[in-house]
Amino acid sequence: MLWPLFTLLAVAAATLLVGWTVDQTLQRVAARHPDVPVWPLLRRCRVPLQLVVSTGLLLGLRPLERLLDLHGDTLRHGLLLVLIASLGWLTVRVVAAGIEAGFRRYETTAGDPARVQRVRTQVGMLRRVVSAVIAVVTVAVMLLTFAAMRAIGASLLASAGLLTVVAGIAAQSTLGNFFAGLQIAFGDTVRIGDTVVVEGQQGTVEEITLAYLVVRLWDYRRLILPVSYFVSRPFENWTRKHPGLLAWVVLHLDHTTPVDQLRAALHEQLRATPLWDGDEWSLVVTDTTPTTLVVRAAMTARTTDDAAALRFAVREHLIAYLRDEHPYALPRVRTGEAR
Repeated sequence: MLWPLFTLLAVAAATLLVGWTVDQTLQRVAARHPDVPVWPLLRRCRVPLQLVVSTGLLLGLRPLERLLDLHGDTLRHGLLLVLIASLGWLTVRVVAAGIEAGFRRYETTAGDPARVQRVRTQVGMLRRVVSAVIAVVTVAVMLLTFAAMRAIGASLLASAGLLTVVAGIAAQSTLGNFFAGLQIAFGDTVRIGDTVVVEGQQGTVEEITLAYLVVRLWDYRRLILPVSYFVSRPFENWTRKHPGLLAWVVLHLDHTTPVDQLRAALHEQLRATPLWDGDEWSLVVTDTTPTTLVVRAAMTARTTDDAAALRFAVREHLIAYLRDEHPYALPRVRTGEAR
């Protein structure tokens, strides 16, 4: 009776040894080649690899059946199912590591932030699609290990056309979201990190999955929408062509306002603040009324939060500048005697 226990201990020791050896090897290779990001990512495969090794060793052991007091076929079938599931898990981890490593290498060489965002969205969608396909294949292989499933295989194939139609009707919404997700990923309509306006609310795209899209709003709430929404309804994407955002401030000032000096004051403030991305800025008179000038100051920022903070700071600075240096430029209500 002690032999099965020793066998289990030997399997456990061999599994831990294989996991430790692989992990140490990956650490050394990663230290030797720090410019290759795939080796650190492959360390995430340690647990499914150990599970594959342990179940593979147990499948070849007969003493284990006497220890667990189970029928040999039942035990071996259970181990086979665990082995297939572990292989699927390991495959998902290896493929995800390869895809992520490829993206990280591309991210270090690409100079266009907009293109990096687009590739990040496509890589995330590709990883989910590949993981879903591997999961479906793994479950299908596990089901085929049951004799009953193999026996009814012929009848399932004979009625495959009808089942396909029924499944398509039942899963119409799910399939619609799936293909909409692929269209978003490779059609470049919206990407992770984009600033969008949806249902009258502005936010940043935080996550894109095969079924839904998460938009983080300014107050940290999350707006969750089906991905099919973005291929069937109009929405605003403020950063599709350029990752920067345009912030603007509108002031109503007196006709005597020294616009050139105000423009210089704006430029001086922008150069002193890190909120401005250094790309574009302007200060122009956009309109006039019988009593005021309509002055618009525009400047670019990197993110939505920076744009909002820059807009508040510029408005406060310009008003303070006019109050201290040119108080006559602030709007006034003129009164006089009727003639």
